[in-house]
Amino acid sequence: MTSDERDRRIGLNEAAFRAANERIEELNLALSDVSEEIMIVCECGNPECVEQIELSLGEYEEIRSDPTYFVVIPAHTEPSIESVVAEHEDYSVVRKDDPDAKEVAERTDPRG
Repeated sequence: MTSDERDRRIGLNEAAFRAANERIEELNLALSDVSEEIMIVCECGNPECVEQIELSLGEYEEIRSDPTYFVVIPAHTEPSIESVVAEHEDYSVVRKDDPDAKEVAERTDPRG
């Protein structure tokens, strides 16, 4: 597998997790009077990762305002295609810098 194919596959895996998290957020919003926290799945490129991350709905919305941002467990970053833009106790926010991964992130953004 070439480096470009690997980067594209990672981007598609991350996009799939992001799409799942959008559905999770919809459920959380329906129950928003119960909790202001949301539990999402790590949006790293590993298709076998099922790590969960808890953050506020406000934090999630802020991250989702940029289609190239993803939420990952700190040890799950991919420095070859992304950079860490924010670090929190339980998660990191990464931005896709690789042109192929960035294009996939923007193209697959469920918000548009």
